[in-house]
Order: sequence, then structure tokens, then C-alpha cells
Amino acid sequence: MLKHVFTKTLIVAAFLMGIAVTSQAAPAQKICPLMIEDEIDEEEFVVYKGIKVYTCCGTCKKLWSQNPDYYAVVSVEQAPQLKAVASKTIKPMAQRFCPVYSDTRVHPKSPTMEYKGKKIYFSKERALTRFKSNPAKYEKNLK
Repeated sequence: MLKHVFTKTLIVAAFLMGIAVTSQAAPAQKICPLMIEDEIDEEEFVVYKGIKVYTCCGTCKKLWSQNPDYYAVVSVEQAPQLKAVASKTIKPMAQRFCPVYSDTRVHPKSPTMEYKGKKIYFSKERALTRFKSNPAKYEKNLK
């Protein structure tokens, strides 16, 4: 009888611990650090210096891998868990977003072109091509 009660108690304790671990593991992060208008997908994440960083999609996971140290620095607002591990020496660029996909971040190794005497960064080659075909359409997004 005592063994039966003990077994049930262990099962209930294990169940409650599972609930506690699940609720603690839920991310405080709600927004993708690279496409900042999109909510995260908890199944799409990268691990940066031991910290889980959630993204909205597989495309953002690939984008993150292009320059993780830079993205960690500029993404602290969307992913506060990065604050402890983000570089203190990397400085954000003046241009932070792509003029074509205006909610998507750029980084120093992103595709570029000169436009009106200024170096413009793009999130991907397709964005660069679109900009070249109609710069006036996207000029308002250059900040």
C-alpha cells in the first residue's frame, strides 16, 4: 500500500515538474530579430553562444548564420536574452534595414550598391535587383 502511494506521488511530482519546466522554457522573446514585424515560431531557432534565439522562419535562420555576431548586437531589443552575450565592440551600421524588404535587417556583409553617392545595403540579391529596377519606389525607405 505504501509503495503504491509513493509511486503515485512520484508520478504526480514528475507531471508537475514537467509543467514547471515547460512554462520556464517558454521564450520571453515574441518578435523575430531579423524580420521585426513577424512573430517567432518556437520551432525555428538558432543557438548563439548557448542562448536560444527564436526566428520566424527558416529563411531567418539562414540569414542569422551569415553574420551572427552582428545580428546579436542589433537584435537585443527583439531578443533580450542576447544582452548578456552580445559583443560590446561591434557597432551597428547607420542603415539597419533593407530598403526593399523594409522590415528585414541588413549587416555589413549584405549585398550592396552605390546610390546617389551612398552605399546601400540589401537583405538579399533579389532585393538589390528589385531596387535597381525601380529605385524611386524604394527611396523613401532609405533612412
